[in-house]
Amino acid sequence: MTPATDPSNRIDAKVLGLRVRHLRRQAKMTLADIGEIVGRPAPYLSQLENGRVEAKLSLLDDLAKALGVQVSELLDPTPPDRRSELELGVTRAMADPAFARLGLPKFKVSAKLPDEVLETIIGLHAALPDEASAERGQRAGDRARLANADLRREMREANNYYGHIEMVAADTLKAVGYPGNGPLSERLLTSVAAHFGFTIERVRGMPRSARSVTDQRRRIIYIPDRDGLTLRAARSVVLQTLGHFALDHRTTADFADYLRQRIESNYFAAAVLLPAEASVELLERQKSEHDISIEDLKEMFYVSYETAAHRFTNLATEYLEIPVHFLRTDSEGVIGKAYENDGIPIPSAADGTVEGQRVPRQWGTRQAWQSSDSFLLHYQHTTTDAGDYWCVTYIENATGKSPYAITLGTTAEYAKFFRGGDTIRHLNARRTETELDPELLERWTDVAWPSAAQRSHVLTALPAGSQEFTPFPGVDLVDVYRFLDRQ
Repeated sequence: MTPATDPSNRIDAKVLGLRVRHLRRQAKMTLADIGEIVGRPAPYLSQLENGRVEAKLSLLDDLAKALGVQVSELLDPTPPDRRSELELGVTRAMADPAFARLGLPKFKVSAKLPDEVLETIIGLHAALPDEASAERGQRAGDRARLANADLRREMREANNYYGHIEMVAADTLKAVGYPGNGPLSERLLTSVAAHFGFTIERVRGMPRSARSVTDQRRRIIYIPDRDGLTLRAARSVVLQTLGHFALDHRTTADFADYLRQRIESNYFAAAVLLPAEASVELLERQKSEHDISIEDLKEMFYVSYETAAHRFTNLATEYLEIPVHFLRTDSEGVIGKAYENDGIPIPSAADGTVEGQRVPRQWGTRQAWQSSDSFLLHYQHTTTDAGDYWCVTYIENATGKSPYAITLGTTAEYAKFFRGGDTIRHLNARRTETELDPELLERWTDVAWPSAAQRSHVLTALPAGSQEFTPFPGVDLVDVYRFLDRQ
């Protein structure tokens, strides 16, 4: 017995029916003609041709003889012609749960339906899996955003200070003989890698999507060569990579775990680059002198302004008893990173996430771009509905990247401890000042047609968590309307 006729193999009743009907019509026989030969009534055979009943092997033998073919031809799993293939495709589409979710009525696939209609239905059904995939992606994205919001709340509650990581970093520095002050040298970086059993190799041809690649078998961390990665950047990349091993991370199970590991490894890197003991010694002295400066922290340890500012958030509340906020935004005020434990009302989506939201134009992180020299430090006091705040903003002009703003701030009462805290620059950002001018909107709504600035990906223009569509995603229409007013 061949596999096709083996009763243990399931027969597709719908395909079998289509083949019987096709062969019967080729033989120019009616259902009644076939019925007389095989001893079955025409209504039963009609049900068989429509795939509603399953034929026994004995009946298949009789049908094959009546039609003048082999049983294997009846059991061929492919539709006999294009029309049969279309009918089968539509029937299966209507049986798909994705079709059922659309709430559309099912219908009988009759000979009166043109091929073009059947092809259209099949094509639409083929798009349903993509829609379902998009829905799954949306659900995954929602979970990722919620995990991000949960982690931000945890960081706020801990004042962004993780004692266990500080201990691991301190032990690491002690093990490699760090002198206690100053930047981590390349020799010490190599020693840190060796402390965890790794060597570092600079290579060409690194994958564009990876900052580093680690061969855990040979214990090698590959990073771009010196043309692709400066020493300062290399220290961060290597230490962030080593952080995963220093903190005994395992393969992530979900986005929440991935995000936590990334934040912890970055924390480890910062704690090694800006050791707590030396950093706090500097900051406490500066506080007593009312002269805290992120710039000095940056220069002392040879790190970026962003790294110094973010590291300051780890230490400020724990050691200096100063609540703070941190923002990384683009030139349009769109948030990329944020942290706060001082109560500043950072714009957030309905799910609590802040990434992708745009801060008010009165805030220092946006005003800094209006300075005659955007690359100087911008100090500012800002009044919000939640209270008065002070901040300093620095435009980071990283090589090969678009400039972005790094803002570090606190409530007005603590501004006296910071360099630039006595600035006379003061803007109001209460709701009454940030609400859109109704006359401006009336003049230019449905009149202005801006073309959005080029971005690397169209979705980067969309505020995260936004449920509404704007006809000009990514465009600050208030800026556009004011521009038109000036013209």
